[in-house]
Parts: sequence; C-alpha cells; structure tokens
Amino acid sequence: MNEEIKNRIETMIRSKKVFLFLKGTPESPKCGFSLRVIQILKNLHVDFGYCNVLEEDDIRQGIKEYADWPTIPQLYIDGKFIGGCDIAEELYRSGELQKCISK
Repeated sequence: MNEEIKNRIETMIRSKKVFLFLKGTPESPKCGFSLRVIQILKNLHVDFGYCNVLEEDDIRQGIKEYADWPTIPQLYIDGKFIGGCDIAEELYRSGELQKCISK
C-alpha cells in the first residue's frame, strides 16, 4: 500500500472515536454484514464516522491490507481495529463492545 492511502486511512480512523469501513452508507447499506454492524452502533446510540468503500476503490483495497483483514465491514475504536461483523456481534452480545466504546 502506498503512503498516501495509508495516511488517508489513518486520518479517517482518527477522525472519530468509532469508525466503520462499510459497503454503502449507514442510511443505505449495500450488504447484510454492513447493515448488522450499523444496527449495533445505532442500538448503542454511537456517533460514528464511516467510509463507503464502494465509492473509494483504493481505500477498499488498502483497508484490507492495513488491517490484515480480508473482509468489509471493518470496525475501529480509538484508532484500533476491532474486527468485522461477526466479532462486532460477539462483542456486542457479551457487553464488551459497549465497554470499549465508553472508555
């Protein structure tokens, strides 16, 4: 990944406490996995930033390399990679996601 893409990704991740790379937008997700993570964040009343990777192909490819995670959505809290849909759901059910967000 080139330095410009890496810097753009890091700037996005730091722009909000909670940041989500997803397919689509929070109002119009384009995949079920993105929808499920959005629903979790909305249930928790979280103000989150996002990037629609369908509109930014360089970010779509770069974020997979950046996180060393092959799928989207990707959730970040305090600049740290948390995981994709399954991990977000598991952390939400256990109450750990709420703890991470409220720190």
